[in-house]
Amino acid sequence: MSTILKSYVEDRWFTPESGFADIPSAIDGRVVARASTKGLDFVAALRHAREVGGPALRALTFHERAGMLKAIAVYLNERKEELYQIAFDTGATRRDNWIDIDGGIGTLFAYASRGKKELPSERFVIEGETEPLSKAGTFVARHILTPLIGVAVHINAFNFPCWGMLEKLAPTILAGVPVITKPATATAYVAEACVRMIIESGILPKGALQFIAGSTGDLLDHLTGQDVVSFTGSADTSEKLRNHPAISRNAVRFIAERDSLNAAVLGPDAGPGTPEFDIFVKEVAREMTVKAGQKCTAIRRVLVPRAQEETVTEALKAALAKAVPGNPRLDETRMGALASRAQREAVVEAIEELRSEAEIAFGRVDIPDGEGAFFAPVLLRCDEPLKANKVHSVEAFGPVSTLMPYDTLDEAVELVKKGEGSLVASVYTYDADVADALIFGIAPYHGRVLVLDRDCAKESTGHGSPLPGLVHGGPGRAGGGEEMGGLRGVFHYMQRTALQGSPDRIAQITRRWTKGAAAPVTPEHPFKRNYEALKIGETVQTPSRTVGLEDIEHFAHFTGDKFYAHMDEEAASANPFFPGRVAHGYLILSFAAGLFVDPAPGPLLANYGLENLRFLKPVSPGDSMRVRLTVKDKRAARSPEYGEVRWDVEVFNQNDETVARYDLLTMSARTAA
Repeated sequence: MSTILKSYVEDRWFTPESGFADIPSAIDGRVVARASTKGLDFVAALRHAREVGGPALRALTFHERAGMLKAIAVYLNERKEELYQIAFDTGATRRDNWIDIDGGIGTLFAYASRGKKELPSERFVIEGETEPLSKAGTFVARHILTPLIGVAVHINAFNFPCWGMLEKLAPTILAGVPVITKPATATAYVAEACVRMIIESGILPKGALQFIAGSTGDLLDHLTGQDVVSFTGSADTSEKLRNHPAISRNAVRFIAERDSLNAAVLGPDAGPGTPEFDIFVKEVAREMTVKAGQKCTAIRRVLVPRAQEETVTEALKAALAKAVPGNPRLDETRMGALASRAQREAVVEAIEELRSEAEIAFGRVDIPDGEGAFFAPVLLRCDEPLKANKVHSVEAFGPVSTLMPYDTLDEAVELVKKGEGSLVASVYTYDADVADALIFGIAPYHGRVLVLDRDCAKESTGHGSPLPGLVHGGPGRAGGGEEMGGLRGVFHYMQRTALQGSPDRIAQITRRWTKGAAAPVTPEHPFKRNYEALKIGETVQTPSRTVGLEDIEHFAHFTGDKFYAHMDEEAASANPFFPGRVAHGYLILSFAAGLFVDPAPGPLLANYGLENLRFLKPVSPGDSMRVRLTVKDKRAARSPEYGEVRWDVEVFNQNDETVARYDLLTMSARTAA
């Protein structure tokens, strides 16, 4: 008996009663699930997200949202075997499902970690430094990012029902925006099982996640300029969505990751017998067969030097002959089935189109007997790819690639560019000049480029593996969007705003001190105060210290830094940057620390670095220096015992001129709970 998939809307499961679409197993054709959204109130779903989910998420800090992502990842990780068993009916092998299920869970972990490490324990993000807007410094600006007051509608493809959903969910929840997610119907039963686990965990606040199994109905008609649509799928569907009247009229943010005829280029230096040749053959064969070639990042165009065409063809034929489609539940199966028989028919139709410009070098298009959607790899060969069009525009979304010879590196670049924008390309060479020519020739057309050689192949994640910290997207045909990419993925769901005002007001709003804002001198040294007691803007002004020639010479001999600007008056005077012998920059830093450090044990636990260091004016023998130390920013650390404090350090000379400036980073103890 097949399962009727339910949607999760307004914090309850909705069971449809009619309008069902049957979802067959890719293995044997039996109906494994039925989906429908008939009777679903999409307006109510949007309202619930905006009025319940959004406020609940925005009330949390980035660190709290990151904690939820980690908790969800842990919860799913403990239950992932159930997802594996359900997902076999999509035609995916265990190795394929590892990419989808464990890959999705890993993305949650990755964003949880980045949220804790790279985002503040706040509800907004400061971007960049203060922009001075007036001569006297009383009018400044600073950019901030805040969550959109809307809904993120995620529309996912069939090939990765878990990862495709979770790689969108992670940055969106971290940004503080509620999600309505809609998987492709063909594999929606896997996504529904994953969402059911997330809901059962009780980790997310109400309204933060809603799920649609089936059609989106009139959902898109009610989107506003505060909403986001993130889509993965075909170029045709992407175009229809992008041109939807509400999306166009209301300037709804639209992120697309779609069709991509990704290329792999074998360098002319990487002939038979070289490690790069073997890596190339292995990678192309793997990309053709993993997920039965149903990956948006799969290699569709295989570019090789014309002199290597026959050798590469034979090597690929030998590798692909080992990839016999079979039951994905069996451990020995190297390649499973396509997601459905309809998908197999689409692949066959695409191959027939490609055959107008290419011939089959390996494989066949005969449909095997049986109710499943099994299909063996097909390698095509196009001898005149510069004159061809379809091999650069028609994607057979299955275990299909086209081999193309090139005569020069310029020709290889032109062939890659004929794809009109791709998610990823890979280059296989050990020659620096070849790599340089190919990379800078094709980089503008790609979101990611992998240079694979003997030095990195062993640890490489491969051509087809998007990673949470890297851009996943591409220009032109690939959709023009970027998903993931570290914090870039989070910022898709936030609004960038330029705040203008006085330094005091900007510092107050952003909780970060900026030059020109009030800096009250504290009677008690701030190093004696714990994290909670420190106030943004509190300042210490130190006494002065004179820097003598003997100090400079002692530092030079003690450290071994005898650079002529510190030791040779005549040579230093000839340098356009110095008036004569000057103090070492690191001597200035050391003396500055001696001026402001409180030596006794206290709440300040450690100095763990400095940033943005600039030496702005030289210090000559006989000059004096003093320091102004200001609490610039505070950030809660992962450990509850301490927090990070960022100090603005400015070093002045006897004429009140700034000689050095930097941010000092310390850890300060927190009040015991």
